[in-house]
Amino acid sequence: MADLFLMGRLIFGAFFLYSGVHHFLDLATLAQFTAAKGVPMPEVAVLITGALLVVGALSILLGVMPRLGLACVILFLAGVTPTMHAFWSVTDPQMRQMEMANFMKNAALMGGAMMMLIIPTPWAYSLEAMTRRRIAA
Repeated sequence: MADLFLMGRLIFGAFFLYSGVHHFLDLATLAQFTAAKGVPMPEVAVLITGALLVVGALSILLGVMPRLGLACVILFLAGVTPTMHAFWSVTDPQMRQMEMANFMKNAALMGGAMMMLIIPTPWAYSLEAMTRRRIAA
């Protein structure tokens, strides 16, 4: 079971790491999109959300302070999902469907992150577990 958890954790964390790095590498485009959604100080918003994603992802991937990392991901998703994917305010049917799909994807990711909060720490195959074993030895 620990092996399956590790595989899931790597997939889950990699998704957020890719997204977070994307915030920094494509700042101008994402800031323009964010501004179009009415977010104030869009460049700052993209940088902050990118940082939340990278910190959260690295925490999940490495298993270091995972509850803090999951909180970063949950905070990102809770703020971004209704702001950036407000499907209920979109009139074009195709765009509405796309925004609804992204909203639902983010909601599902947030649910997954919330469920991971109850997993006891240290996580299997984590730096935290390795460090504790070294200290105990």
